[in-house]
Amino acid sequence: MDFLAWTAATGCLLLLMSLAAGWIHRGPVTSFGLFLVAGVLCGPWVFNVLQIDIIRHSELVAHITEITMAASLFITGLKLRLPLKARSWRTGVRLAFPAMLLTVAAMTALVHWIIGFDWPLSLAFGAIVAPTDPVLASLISVNDARDDDSLRVAISSEAGMNDGSALPLLVLALALFNGKSLNGALLTHWGATEVLWAIGGGLLIGFVLGRLIGSLATNLRSAHGNVAPNDFLALALIALSYALTQWLGASGFLAAFAAGVGLRRAELGVFKRYQTDDMTDDERVLPAEALVNPNKRMEHDDNGMVKSVGLVVGDALSFGDTIERLLAALMMVVLGVTLAYHWNLNGVMLGLLLFVVVRPVAVWLVTIGAGIPTAQRLLIGWLGIRGIGSLNYIAFAWVHGMEGAQAEMMVDMALTLVVSSIVVHGVTVTPLLNWRQKRLEARHRN
Repeated sequence: MDFLAWTAATGCLLLLMSLAAGWIHRGPVTSFGLFLVAGVLCGPWVFNVLQIDIIRHSELVAHITEITMAASLFITGLKLRLPLKARSWRTGVRLAFPAMLLTVAAMTALVHWIIGFDWPLSLAFGAIVAPTDPVLASLISVNDARDDDSLRVAISSEAGMNDGSALPLLVLALALFNGKSLNGALLTHWGATEVLWAIGGGLLIGFVLGRLIGSLATNLRSAHGNVAPNDFLALALIALSYALTQWLGASGFLAAFAAGVGLRRAELGVFKRYQTDDMTDDERVLPAEALVNPNKRMEHDDNGMVKSVGLVVGDALSFGDTIERLLAALMMVVLGVTLAYHWNLNGVMLGLLLFVVVRPVAVWLVTIGAGIPTAQRLLIGWLGIRGIGSLNYIAFAWVHGMEGAQAEMMVDMALTLVVSSIVVHGVTVTPLLNWRQKRLEARHRN
């Protein structure tokens, strides 16, 4: 196929997905699952018009997945408008750190005992498959800044933060795999740089950048009366927070998430400071971007700061959502193509253990005493989709020296597990959320 043929095929696929969006939303298969199927059809298993192996192209895959993850994490943070002291945030922290550590430990032990890998390779597998994915979790994450559903907030905040607990463990596994001895000096250096600084520095740098740039952009827009769209602010903030933090040796993924949270805090600060007495009660509880959309523009000429911050956040959300969906679709097609080279039934078996036993038990243990309803704890335990984050970790590991026959087998199992998660969780998420919604409505009526 030549360039024009591929362009036409891409346009047809995107048109089909756009026209069928309503059916897809109500149906059992997610749009990401359909892009995955499209990749399988284009790959060696069916029409064989694409040959892509993420191992052979690991550096390129690492960079594309980095961009996708950073954009998704930024948007996830920007949509979380609840106070930082809210219980849902605390639940997210429990899921992102203690539950994540339990999951990695359990998967490491299972791979070592069942498959027979040595401990460094087993730890790498656990770190790769344990994190939930912020990109593919769009069906169960917060819809927008007005969404304060405790289940969605908990899953979104978990997906935003769990790189802080998983990536350091992958770095430790790589150090051990590449011949370093597990001793006090290694653990001290790893704990100081890859845990304390990576997590603390990433969150601090990203949050400060998001808040400062958000405030600066708002003041400049208000001063100049600028209402023209500005899509580049989101891209600039994502790029600056990620690149600066990575350069300083901290977690760029956490920085991108914190930059979104920081920009949202800037919006909240401006909104609370500059709201006027003639605003209605409904307007006072809406995020600023909801007050300046084309269907409901504010008419208060004296409220320029609220309008300005609404435009800043609205532009960032619009641009970020588009980039996130486009790159996620691309990576799902790539995953579908590369699956032909890496299918492994052990990955299916380990996936079932992770989905049915390991994650539910880990979630149940860390949420004891958290005051979360039983049904919600069970749903959180099940709705932990894996995806592009795991692809990034695989590419990261390969770029940093993980190679050999057993390492290739580990990658095969991890990729198969990711695909199993996309299929299994994608098929079950809509029925489960519909069931939960009916329960909530019934409880509200009673």
